[in-house]
Amino acid sequence: MSPLTGCSRGRLHLERGGIYASVLPALIAVLFSTSTRLSVGPTALSCLLISASLNGLATPGSAQWVNLAVWLALLSGLLQTALGLLRFGWLLNLVSAPVLMAFTQAAAVLIVASQLPALLGLGSTGLRVWEGGWPDLHAMGFGLVSLALLVLVRRWRPAFPSVLLIVVLSAGASVALGFEALGGSVVGMLPHGLPSLYLPRWPGWETLGQLALPTLVITLVSFLETASSARVDSARAGKPWDQNQDLIGQGLGKLAAGLSGAFPTSSSFSRSALNVYAGARTGWATVASVLVVVLALLVFMPVLQQVPSAVLAAIVVVAVIGLLKPHEFVRLWRISRVEAAIAGTTFAVTLLAAPRLYWGVLTGILMALSHFLYQRLHPRIIEVGQHPDGSLRDRHLWHLPPLAPHLYALRMDAALDFAAASSFERTIVEHLAQHPGTQHVCLFAQPINRIDATGIEAMAQLCAQLHRQGITLHLSGLKLPVETPLRRAGALPSDHWLRLYRTDAELLAALARLDGGPDELAV
Repeated sequence: MSPLTGCSRGRLHLERGGIYASVLPALIAVLFSTSTRLSVGPTALSCLLISASLNGLATPGSAQWVNLAVWLALLSGLLQTALGLLRFGWLLNLVSAPVLMAFTQAAAVLIVASQLPALLGLGSTGLRVWEGGWPDLHAMGFGLVSLALLVLVRRWRPAFPSVLLIVVLSAGASVALGFEALGGSVVGMLPHGLPSLYLPRWPGWETLGQLALPTLVITLVSFLETASSARVDSARAGKPWDQNQDLIGQGLGKLAAGLSGAFPTSSSFSRSALNVYAGARTGWATVASVLVVVLALLVFMPVLQQVPSAVLAAIVVVAVIGLLKPHEFVRLWRISRVEAAIAGTTFAVTLLAAPRLYWGVLTGILMALSHFLYQRLHPRIIEVGQHPDGSLRDRHLWHLPPLAPHLYALRMDAALDFAAASSFERTIVEHLAQHPGTQHVCLFAQPINRIDATGIEAMAQLCAQLHRQGITLHLSGLKLPVETPLRRAGALPSDHWLRLYRTDAELLAALARLDGGPDELAV
């Protein structure tokens, strides 16, 4: 087979993949997912990730490119299904909202930039004007008029099938003007007929290894797209979201996409919102949309061949432009400058690493996890005093007197585990070194809801050290998941150097009875 023939067949398979991704995957997903009102099919973000993942591995549109795209669908489908079956939906929490927001907006910028040449009639490279040429004014007219109509109709009546109407009208106008004969770029030959079984060729272990990281990112990002829609849908329906079942449904949908010659699918937030806006209540809305696609495959494909490429570019731009929300970065800066910096870095790396977009989301994940780990390693430990309103607050921040003479009262707002144990011990030891006259250490333990072996060892060492120094340890509000393992380990010895209190009120009453303790602390 000649390269030209292979490229032609690859392009046909590519077009089939884009259309067939809206048929079987949507049906399978609605059968096995709990979020049945979600619109499953090709999305701008998943398409951009696929294109970026295969950059350098095959010529876009070639038979090898399509073969690898199908492998991405199969691999990501297998991974998603396995994660759902193993109840690993919690892995979704590894990607924070700021990282996803920044990555999505950077991807939207790249998508819009990639469509501008076709939209403005500048050719495939967008450099014709700078090389002394001129844009195709007919294509520019089709693109800008379509863009304006889509924006106006979306604001006027979102549920109106404006895309379908504009595609049909532009096809008619293209035929009437002889747009293709004038050198204009049109969609061209499209596949017709129903999808059939597609078995990809074995790409080799080396190529398969190169698809491992893109598979992971596509799986994660596509399911995050699903989560953004499913959470809203479940909240409106008043029911909990089963993320593991949706993982299975979306994974099986990807497998169906691959076996029908399509690329990985995902859930579109905008199309899902439009489904709900149009009155969809069950999965039958998805079935109806699939029937429309099947009807188009059987009847209307010849009509679409004359649609100008500029019109399709306008449709993509309008679909993606809603993802651009610069004010989200400003809002995030007001909330947390650290998270805003993480989001900004994710955005910049995604743009700079294009077409390897997955480096952006991986950078964001690593930075967010590093920030999380830093916070766990540096827990909030404060010395408390009693505020005039009766609450216990940071003594130094609010300039409060100590609860009692020769007493160090502290509170740690974190779990007492391997990450926080060192800071917990160091804080107490440093205070005792700086205040040798301390006779009592008081720990308000209500915020501590978990303890591990390292935390138990730290508590046992603290009790032993305070005992040797003749200092009494007061523990208030130990929760059962913390107290039980401490008693099993023998870290709570029964002697007068350790005193336990069920509530903070009991402890404050005891402190008021200490020699020299202020009477106003009595409760």
